[in-house]
Amino acid sequence: MPLQKKDGANLRKRYPIYVEVGMIAALLLLIGAFRFQWGSGPQKTFQVQEQSTVDIKEVKQTKQQKQPPPPPRPPVPIEKPDDQVLDKENLDFDATLDLSESLQKTQKETAPPEPDKEKEEEEVVAFAVIEEKPQLKGGQEWIYEHIEYPSFAKKANIQGTVFLQFVVTKTGNVKNIEVLRSPHEALSKEAIRVMKKATFTPGKQRKEPVEVRMSQPIRFKLQ
Repeated sequence: MPLQKKDGANLRKRYPIYVEVGMIAALLLLIGAFRFQWGSGPQKTFQVQEQSTVDIKEVKQTKQQKQPPPPPRPPVPIEKPDDQVLDKENLDFDATLDLSESLQKTQKETAPPEPDKEKEEEEVVAFAVIEEKPQLKGGQEWIYEHIEYPSFAKKANIQGTVFLQFVVTKTGNVKNIEVLRSPHEALSKEAIRVMKKATFTPGKQRKEPVEVRMSQPIRFKLQ
């Protein structure tokens, strides 16, 4: 005979209790599984590498330089018509004019003399490309032995370096002295005076003496 449900029976009365008991049992099993050691294998250790630091530097923004606009084109010259009309002049020729005589005179006149040809300037070779460079006789010591410090520069405590440029001739003399830079005019005059007296062994290009352009610094220093 099949079982029949009674009218007063409540099947869900103990349902919450069974659920709580089942969850507690499952939780205990889960904790026991984590605590239980499965095998005795070697434990692995992991090393964490330190992260390298990167220094970030601020980059200054560069300003773009604007190029100046090109200069304006020169205006195209426009030819203007010449509206002026020359007055007609009555030219009276002398009937007694002897044309043959005038021709003879022009033929007898001597032609103008030809202009003299300008003498070609001798080639001046730069000091950097000369094969045999000029050498100052006596060396740098000769310059400082002959320098006389200007009295005005001493009193005013003026000192510095005078840069001269000049040409050494084929005979070793000095000409065309120019001052490139100088702290004072008094020092420039003294440097030029000494350099005019200096003599060099002439420079040579292809074993031939040539004129050479060179420079010389002269230092003025108060002790």
